[in-house]
Amino acid sequence: MSDTDRTPAPSRGTSLWRGFLKRCPKCGLGSVFARYLKPTAACRVCAEDYSRIRADDFPPYLTIVAVGHIVVPLILIAEDRWSPPAWLHLAVALPLTVALMFWFLPRFKGLAVAWMWLLGLSGDENQGADAGD
Repeated sequence: MSDTDRTPAPSRGTSLWRGFLKRCPKCGLGSVFARYLKPTAACRVCAEDYSRIRADDFPPYLTIVAVGHIVVPLILIAEDRWSPPAWLHLAVALPLTVALMFWFLPRFKGLAVAWMWLLGLSGDENQGADAGD
């Protein structure tokens, strides 16, 4: 029995925070990702299986909502206070938007994987349905 098997299960908040940090929600030591957005099949530290979990559309949705709530108010405030030309809005807002998207997307995917892991979900549309129906 490994040390991670003997440790108590983390709280929900701890597991979700670990997921947001792109870490294993169970042990907090291993990574959830093999590459930028490719989830690992299992944690390299505690061997927790993540191969069945598919986060799919939820992380991009959260990313769009979060980045939109950051960038749009900044654009509106800049327009109200300084009325910069359109090219300056584009020169600042587009790179900021792209940078925030790249920063938030893997974190929200890690959060979604942790959430699904906590709830025992796989991301399969037919998960609760009877196989014979």
